[in-house]
Amino acid sequence: MGTLRHLVTLSDFSSEEIHELLETARNLKLEARAGVEHTMLRGKSLAMVFQKPSLRTRVSFEVGMAKLGGRALYLGPDDIKLGSRETTEDIAVVLSRYVDGIMARVFAHDDILELANHATVPVINGLCERYHPCQALADVLTIWEKRRRLEGLTLAFLGDGNNVAHSLIHACSKLGMTFRIACPEGYEPNEEVVATARSIGGEVAVVHDPAEAVDGADIVYTDVWTSMGQEEQAEEKQKAFTGFTVDRAVLDRAAKEVVLLHCLPAHYGEEITYEASRDPRSGIFDQAENRLHAQNAVLVRLMT
Repeated sequence: MGTLRHLVTLSDFSSEEIHELLETARNLKLEARAGVEHTMLRGKSLAMVFQKPSLRTRVSFEVGMAKLGGRALYLGPDDIKLGSRETTEDIAVVLSRYVDGIMARVFAHDDILELANHATVPVINGLCERYHPCQALADVLTIWEKRRRLEGLTLAFLGDGNNVAHSLIHACSKLGMTFRIACPEGYEPNEEVVATARSIGGEVAVVHDPAEAVDGADIVYTDVWTSMGQEEQAEEKQKAFTGFTVDRAVLDRAAKEVVLLHCLPAHYGEEITYEASRDPRSGIFDQAENRLHAQNAVLVRLMT
């Protein structure tokens, strides 16, 4: 799979490399359910650097390392104070002397870049304000399981042009899927991300009418309107995103076999209704589980 050392963004991976990660993830998932014990990462350690609280990211990486025979070390917001108590460069160099990999869930994308630039072990982007590649891998794994194909499918994203949207744009452009985002004016995805996807033949449509995005879509995806660290924008976004809630009526506009996805946590009654989340067409909890399996594939890929 080439010579990639880090997972900073999916734009760094070829379509073949992403497919191989998905195949690895699916195999690891099936083997785990069959009771197969894995020792690929026996004796290896992963440092988990967190600036933000987390449910899925922390538990999935910690459990994942254990299932692969290794161990994970949680470093919370007050443990190392990335970039303030000591430089990010020094932290990257020191951690590289202790552990075999670093996963970081941070605010600034520049922090991920600096860790990757100075670390001599693999660095995995567990989330930053620009990208969420681990989530997108779990998403396309879920879609592949539900629809048994990826190429030619259309994903409609209703919400803010945020980090999740950016990584999904990367994933869709690499895997032959059409990406449509419906968002209010002023909340479009990063122009550079869209341009990069289109430059490699990706089909990306940015519209402002939810119905236009959802009509005939194979996947309907939504995310919280106000991300962690944006709490002061909550009231403003509540007004701007009126009419963008995903409910059962929205799903009815999509393809007959539509799959509903949400990366969680959900704010029920805002970006999604509780009823839609529990609809038979919803795959949000399969999607949450697949964070574990997709990330296990990344860990195996980068740390063995």
